[in-house]
Amino acid sequence: MQRYRASAASIEDYWRLFVNRRPYVLQSMRPHPESGRHYYFRPKGNKDGEPLSLTADTVRRHLEGHVTIGLYAVNPATQRCKWIAVDGDYKDSLKHLCGLQWELRQQGVESALEQSRRGAHLWVFGEQPLLARECRLLMSGLAGKLGIPVKGAGTAEGVEIFPKHDELKDGDFGNAVRGPLGIHRAVGARFWFYGADYDLDHQVAFLKNVKKLPQARMESLVHKLGQPTEPAKTESKAVRHWRVPEERREFRILDHIEARRRIGRNWIARCPSCAASGHDRSGDNLAISVDEPQKYICWAGCTKEMIRASLGCPIPERREGACARA
Repeated sequence: MQRYRASAASIEDYWRLFVNRRPYVLQSMRPHPESGRHYYFRPKGNKDGEPLSLTADTVRRHLEGHVTIGLYAVNPATQRCKWIAVDGDYKDSLKHLCGLQWELRQQGVESALEQSRRGAHLWVFGEQPLLARECRLLMSGLAGKLGIPVKGAGTAEGVEIFPKHDELKDGDFGNAVRGPLGIHRAVGARFWFYGADYDLDHQVAFLKNVKKLPQARMESLVHKLGQPTEPAKTESKAVRHWRVPEERREFRILDHIEARRRIGRNWIARCPSCAASGHDRSGDNLAISVDEPQKYICWAGCTKEMIRASLGCPIPERREGACARA
């Protein structure tokens, strides 16, 4: 595996392009002995155990291949993203992403196509941070126009759109994406962007020169696709909710699924939402905090709403009480 030295300019440009908030995850250097997967985890400090914040030195180590970081799209302080990423890892995903890139170009939007282990990733960068909701509306609208399946929208496979959430609460993280130009630990290889020489400085310079999407153009495109730029206001309707015993008002996911094993601070289990789509055959997509089991995440990107719905206990309105806590 060829090693590269990251210049100060490349590190600074990479930060401006991809880092929208300081929390991050690391990909494990070694596969888990049972699943063979390289899991992502939040790195913690040596003294107080608090999660570490991303630094320029960590970005340098990522680019030089010493570690592999995962980055979060949405900043909950603003509900905005610096970038949109569309991930495809199924049979026709590269063809679909090329079609999506062509359609974006027809709309005056430039994008960058990144090679990946099983398909490709398509990236669009904002001239300034863009509303997460509009990022999702744009890409899902274009995918629908082109007949490209979107994972989690009633299909067993399809592209994944990051950000996966319209907004996040303070303290939430959402779903991380492997940082571009790093080493994928599962294959020990670096995946490059099409259109530039295969070295760090040329790749980062190429991304820096990709035309960025202005906010006004984003709003125009979302409107053109027939999608409202603001959430539609609907009249509340009375919904009947079953009464449950007081002691069961807090949803407990471990009451509904069986943990298969423990890895570090997490229980590992089959994601019920993935299973409903015929996925997660190895039964290790869902991680549940041992100390705080109300905290759980699907590494394949299923939201809590999707997981709860698949268990027959959808998240109701907070004021109704039953199953109200995720």
